[in-house]
Amino acid sequence: MIDLLPHRPPFLFLDEIVVSDGTKLHARRTVRADEPHFAGHYPGNPIMPGVLLCEALLQAGCALMLSRGEAAPKGTPVVTRMNEVKFKRVVKPGELLDLHVEHESSTMGAHFMKGKASVEGKLACSLSFCVMFTEAA
Repeated sequence: MIDLLPHRPPFLFLDEIVVSDGTKLHARRTVRADEPHFAGHYPGNPIMPGVLLCEALLQAGCALMLSRGEAAPKGTPVVTRMNEVKFKRVVKPGELLDLHVEHESSTMGAHFMKGKASVEGKLACSLSFCVMFTEAA
């Protein structure tokens, strides 16, 4: 994972890619109790911040695009849009997060995707989003 994405700990939210076929990707993340955000995000009752659930899905989307070999976009991935974000359950330390993203379309360098994060088959978060790749400075 570390070789595919430009992200690095503590801001890398994917542990493994389970399956990727160029249009869909399934990744996993074990939510660990020692992650720095849990020190302040509801001490005594830690839950993974919703924005980090979204970030995990965005990283899965970037991994999907970067796993396309010769067709992979070049540059640094940046999110340009998030729509229809919904949170359905909290995610706690120790849980295994399944991340599913699907590429819907690309136009003029914009890659439109949708994603779902779940724990034990129960939906935690869903969204649609767009990623573009910026030129290196």
